[in-house]
Amino acid sequence: MLLFKPSRSTLVSIKPPFRLVTRHFSSQNVAAAAQMPPRLVLKEEDIEEAFLKGSGPGGQKINKTASAVQLKHVPTGMTIKSQATRSRSQNRKIARRLLADKIEAAEKGPESRTALKANIKRKKKASARKKAKRKYKTSQEGREDEEEEVEDDSDEPVEEKVKEERV
Repeated sequence: MLLFKPSRSTLVSIKPPFRLVTRHFSSQNVAAAAQMPPRLVLKEEDIEEAFLKGSGPGGQKINKTASAVQLKHVPTGMTIKSQATRSRSQNRKIARRLLADKIEAAEKGPESRTALKANIKRKKKASARKKAKRKYKTSQEGREDEEEEVEDDSDEPVEEKVKEERV
C-alpha cells in the first residue's frame, strides 16, 4: 500500500505486517554529500542591505517596484545584487546565499563549497566521458570482429574449406 512519495528518490510504503519500509532510489553519492562543509554564516551587523528598483526584462512592474536586493559585506567590501524573482523576501535569501558563497570562496579558495562542487561536477563529467569512450571502443571492436568473420568467409570458396577440413 503506497502512502506518499516525499521526493523522487524516496518511496515509503506500509507492508502487510504493518511495518514502515523506506527504500531510497537515488543516483547521488551519499558520501559526497557528507563531505561538504557547512555554509558560512554571516553576521547581520556586517551586512548593509538596500532595496532597489529592478531593471531588464519583466515589463513595467519590475521597473516600478523595489524588489531587487543589494547586499554589501562591510568587512570585505563585496557587493551582491539579486533580482532573480519578483519577491523581495526570496531575493533577500538568494542574495545572502550568494554573498556567503562569494565570501567563502575568497577566504577558503579551493576548500570552499563552490570549489568542491565544481570539482565533483568536473569528476562526474570526466567519468561520463571515459564511459562513453569505453562504450564506443567496445562497439567498434565488436564490429571489427564481425567484419573479420565476414572477410574470412568470403576469401576462400566453400569447396576448398571442406577439403582442408577432411585432410
